Amino acid sequence: MATVRAASRLLSKRTLSSKTRAVPAAAVQSSRDFHFSIYGKKNNAKVSNDISTQYPVVDHEFDAVVVGAGGAGLRAAFGLSEAGFNTACVTKLFPTRSHTVAAQGGINAALGNMEGDDWRWHFYDTVKGSDWLGDQDAIHYMTEQAPAAVVELENFGMPFSRTEDGKIYQRAFGGQSLKYGKGGQAHRCCCVADRTGHSLLHTLYGRSLRYDTSYFVEYFALDLLMEDGECKGVIALCMEDGSIHRFRAKNTVIATGGYGRTFFSCTSAHTSTGDGNAMVTRAGLPCQDLEFVQFHPTGIYGAGCLITEGCRGEGGILINSEGERFMERYAPNAKDLASRDVVSRSMTIEIREGRGVGPEKDHVYLQLHHLPPQQLATRLPGISETAMIFAGVDVTKEPIPVLPTVHYNMGGVPTNFKGQVITHTQGQDKVVPGLYACGEAACASVHGANRLGANSLLDLVVFGRACALTIAEENKPGEKLSPLNPSAGEESVANLDKLRFANGSMRTSEIRLNMQKTMQSHAAVFRTGSVLKEGCDKMDAVYQTLENIKTFDRGIVWNTDLVESLELQNLMLNAVQTIHSAEQRQESRGAHAREDFKDRVDEYDYSKPLQGQEKKPFEKHWRKHTMSYVDPKTGKVTLEYRPVIDSSLDEQDCAHIPPAIRSY
Repeated sequence: MATVRAASRLLSKRTLSSKTRAVPAAAVQSSRDFHFSIYGKKNNAKVSNDISTQYPVVDHEFDAVVVGAGGAGLRAAFGLSEAGFNTACVTKLFPTRSHTVAAQGGINAALGNMEGDDWRWHFYDTVKGSDWLGDQDAIHYMTEQAPAAVVELENFGMPFSRTEDGKIYQRAFGGQSLKYGKGGQAHRCCCVADRTGHSLLHTLYGRSLRYDTSYFVEYFALDLLMEDGECKGVIALCMEDGSIHRFRAKNTVIATGGYGRTFFSCTSAHTSTGDGNAMVTRAGLPCQDLEFVQFHPTGIYGAGCLITEGCRGEGGILINSEGERFMERYAPNAKDLASRDVVSRSMTIEIREGRGVGPEKDHVYLQLHHLPPQQLATRLPGISETAMIFAGVDVTKEPIPVLPTVHYNMGGVPTNFKGQVITHTQGQDKVVPGLYACGEAACASVHGANRLGANSLLDLVVFGRACALTIAEENKPGEKLSPLNPSAGEESVANLDKLRFANGSMRTSEIRLNMQKTMQSHAAVFRTGSVLKEGCDKMDAVYQTLENIKTFDRGIVWNTDLVESLELQNLMLNAVQTIHSAEQRQESRGAHAREDFKDRVDEYDYSKPLQGQEKKPFEKHWRKHTMSYVDPKTGKVTLEYRPVIDSSLDEQDCAHIPPAIRSY
């Protein structure tokens, strides 16, 4: 921790490099009548034709490159610029269009503004929420850093909702308790009404403009540039003009978000296509715990739009066709504010047992009209609007029809608590040199088998900052880059060209729909072995149809057909890993609920006294992380396993939480 504090002090000095404005450095004409400009900081961009004569290739050199400009990407990028690193931020969207903007509920931190609180209680809740699959060193780091992270955001100008006496308002949220689960409901979720993500993203983007970061907006990252197991940068497509750009850097940070769009109904933006996970997979590195997909209990029925958990935090309740507040039966203490996996399963059981509402009896109601209209107007204005637009409901008078909807990916690129990407070989975690990940794309693993609401925005800012701190600690600005093979990135350009002229018999949208329908029906809230096995076979068959893809736009300028096809390749790699990992995991833990294996399988049976029990060997229990690899050519998935980290960073200051039976 001393090294982290030292790096924090380094960042606080704000060593800024001199401001130089990015200017067009050259304009190039190619054999296909290309005309494009190179935007490179300090004129460091060079045009080469080492890997393609058909596509102009532009080489850039930076100290660090961040892929993605959501909450995590922005926090990492300006943290690096602040420490004096020449930083590029490559993003397929304008930063404020990133999916962080859609987060509603808030950001957890034990500030204690509503009642006495302690970050160790937040630590306990997060470990319990993860169903003991979370790595406790990373959870320790995140929850201890949380109060400082929120105060930092406040100092950046984030307009938090306030209490009467001017402190940051904190609402109740799912899975949050006081005194290690014994002190009742905690109010720990700092919010900006119900638009917290929107506010956070704009605050971070505004802050980032203070620093000298080079933004490459609407550049689609294709692949990592890997050599001898080391990451040397990324190769990207400029969507505006079709030029190819190689970003060479000593440090690469992946902050590309989740892959919700592998499912038919989800709360994710259409751009949540798991690009970072797929880039890592194609580089021959593993992804971790992809079978754990969170279903948010309250997506609007039919539309899939998110209705924040903040509704229940403010006093909203879920009711069935009999008008009963059914969560009292499933979670007698936490009720509607139990963990998300618990609430989603309870809703699904109600619907299955015939107590759903509507003509098809296939959803339930979220009731808010018993709350004062003034409270709805000040604390939940966005929800009132969303419910009217997408469900035609006036929340002051009638309930909102809701259904569990795919919302978040607990799994991702495996990292340690410093944000460094790791692999697991011969029983040891090994750091991948030059590669970092943060946000939903990463798996640190602070969320384990189930994320607690409002821990994701915290994850973004804490681990975005951690990546910047680690890079600042281990590198110096302006270090000479090791040489790159002139043909690096050749395969990526070949794949792009193949897709651009693909002339099979199936449209991108057709293949994508087949994948989404398969995932939706075979890897749902409840899963069974036979259905998962059938899903694996179907997904493998759908994967093979990628060879038969047909694109229509043969151009290169703003070719959305091409970009969607590249995104489909990425989604497909995520989907096959998710369903194969789920089929293999023969237990129920967190968001992964098997009807044929209803119990959690740990090294001991924690429902009984441990005395006299023999510890199960690693192969026989499931309290371990799944590490999945894919051969992109064949779609064949290989699975390995890695132990969970059960010790905190400082056992004196914060003792680890031993596994127990999880009930709310």
